[in-house]
Amino acid sequence: MSTLRFHAIKKSLSAKPVTVEEKERRSAIFGKHVFNEDSMRQYLTKDAFAGVMNAIRYGKKIDRAIADQVSSSMKDWALSKGVTHYTHWFQPLTGTTAEKHDAFFETIGDGMAIEKFGGSQLVQQEPDASSFPSGGIRNTFEARGYTAWDPTSPAFIYGTTLCIPTIFVAYTGEALDYKTPLLRALQAVDSAATAVCKYFDKNVKKVTSSLGWEQEYFLIDKTLAATRPDIALTGRTLLGHSAAKGQQLDDHYFGSIPSRALSYMRELETECMLLGIPVKTRHNEVAPNQFELAPIFEEANLAVDHNSLLMDIMGRVASRHNFKVLFHEKPFAGINGSGKHNNWSLSTDTGVNLLAPGKTPMSNLQFLTFFINTIKAVNKHEALLRATISSASNDHRLGANEAPPAIISVFIGEQLTKVLEELEGVTKGKLSPQEKTELKLNVVGKIPDVLLDNTDRNRTSPFAFTGNKFEFRAVGSTANCGDPMTVLNTIVAKQLKDFKMEVDKLIDEKGLKKDEAIFNVLREYIKASKRILFEGNGYGEAWEKEAKKRGLSNNKTTPEALKAKISKDSMALFEEMQVMSNIETQARYEIEIEAYIMHVQIEGRVLGDIARNHIVPTAVRYQNTLIENVKGLKEIFDDKFKEVSKEQLNLIEQISNHIENINANVTKMINERKKANAIEDVEKKAQAYCFKVKPLFEDIRYHCDKLELLVDDEIWPLTKYRELLFTR
Repeated sequence: MSTLRFHAIKKSLSAKPVTVEEKERRSAIFGKHVFNEDSMRQYLTKDAFAGVMNAIRYGKKIDRAIADQVSSSMKDWALSKGVTHYTHWFQPLTGTTAEKHDAFFETIGDGMAIEKFGGSQLVQQEPDASSFPSGGIRNTFEARGYTAWDPTSPAFIYGTTLCIPTIFVAYTGEALDYKTPLLRALQAVDSAATAVCKYFDKNVKKVTSSLGWEQEYFLIDKTLAATRPDIALTGRTLLGHSAAKGQQLDDHYFGSIPSRALSYMRELETECMLLGIPVKTRHNEVAPNQFELAPIFEEANLAVDHNSLLMDIMGRVASRHNFKVLFHEKPFAGINGSGKHNNWSLSTDTGVNLLAPGKTPMSNLQFLTFFINTIKAVNKHEALLRATISSASNDHRLGANEAPPAIISVFIGEQLTKVLEELEGVTKGKLSPQEKTELKLNVVGKIPDVLLDNTDRNRTSPFAFTGNKFEFRAVGSTANCGDPMTVLNTIVAKQLKDFKMEVDKLIDEKGLKKDEAIFNVLREYIKASKRILFEGNGYGEAWEKEAKKRGLSNNKTTPEALKAKISKDSMALFEEMQVMSNIETQARYEIEIEAYIMHVQIEGRVLGDIARNHIVPTAVRYQNTLIENVKGLKEIFDDKFKEVSKEQLNLIEQISNHIENINANVTKMINERKKANAIEDVEKKAQAYCFKVKPLFEDIRYHCDKLELLVDDEIWPLTKYRELLFTR
């Protein structure tokens, strides 16, 4: 074993769990570091409190006088908790969060100083926008950008810094973050869904999109991870032979949580409680050293903020426990990767989940309306929805045995399929009294009973109905939930808007009653959306062929999938729903396609370095040992030399073959990278990296992994899978 590996393993094995004691009930500390409604009631004036709550509930603008009151009170609250700095906390299109800290401290002359924080500092800041991805919206010399306070997501304290959630826009007004389009999409779905809800309940004034994410991740010993350049620079292992034992015994899933991991989870959950992140569930996932964390559902904007914040906190807490968190969708070959299932629903301000059936035929008709419209939206925009989960890292996961395929389909279960079939079979046009009664009793009336037995899961489905919500299972573990949630809420908003127009037209022009008009439109939607419904095995070749017949897209790579974002239909959709302008949509495409190129480029450079500077020299070193051994055998067994040295000679030849192939493929990869880098068109460059450069990774890895099995373990330079995955 190499010296580096030996000391790293020795250090990791000697690491003891950090003792974490929970001295208070979680309910007592929940939101303690958040400027939430309780804190605002204590610190804000009556007018200021009313102003902020109106902004949160109804989207009303906060005037500068109220902002000054809020900032003063927010400062007093923060100072009482030992805070020294504040920051506008935002989510640029890098995939991470961003913050610039400023002290409350201000000098006032004569050697005097005060703590100062005014309304202008709360509402708006001007960070440098030139160094963030802009997709050509901003030139490098045009540096100005703005962050603006989002009062719907409460400020929070992390460490000694007051963090104020904000949007991030260019000087010219275009969104440069994930939050801005999401807020617009949430407003669009609120407006469209509320209008439809009034068919069923005139008292509904607001509809809220909710999100419950499930964050999967790996915990790897920090010392061991530091010995792997690929993990350090790319977040995944670019090579490494599978361990003799992986997940084949299914003994890790839901098993007893290792003590070190449990100590980490306890501290993480305490941090989450203080920051108002309602984490509830923790468990071992399928792969060794893989885990999952899930919260209680929240309003979508807040849930996205909390997930982005959580990923940052997870890394910081992990470091204190001598762990490294791996969020990459496929950090290890041969075992399950990680996802971030997005559980989505819509709820009214009257307390009704629109994707849950009720106790009356009317409430069930409301359920069917939103249920079928969601399916119709996914059917129409399946390629766009697929594009939202595209990334260089998620490409490794989609279609593997633990993740849904790249083909978007909707799973609703056998019983609900029968309900839709019955509804589709009702006579078109005006319903007779007998048909109305039969429909209500046979179709609508029995939905609650049906759903009792409709909770089965199809893990191969990327978009599945799971009782009272849809679960978008294909979202990757590194993803910012803002992108898929923006698109999902936008397409549903558009669909509900179209639905209302069609229903109103039948009522106004055909003279149909409201219920009859709704049924007629829903029936046509069911017929039009059949192709997206699939109950079978999404992994099978048969489904791939069937999906092609149905006209569903099957974009297996990011460069192919991202094109849907800039299709005429997608750009028109975002424009119509006022979620993104054509400039913003095009810019995001440029940013994401460039990010893909850079990720593959970095991985290629790292893999080439490891292969030539770590693996090949080690293999040569071991080969020289074997050669010396063969020379010694020849001296001792001169007449029987060929017979006694047969295996050694064969081993030397195998090593030579692998070394030759590694060097040849690395050279080929470098040349393909150079060709790709010379391409100016970003789309063609991405395709070159995808189809010319990336395929060589597997060839290089194959020969490196074979050498791992041949070369003496004592000198192998990289920490192996068995050590990374089973050191706890």
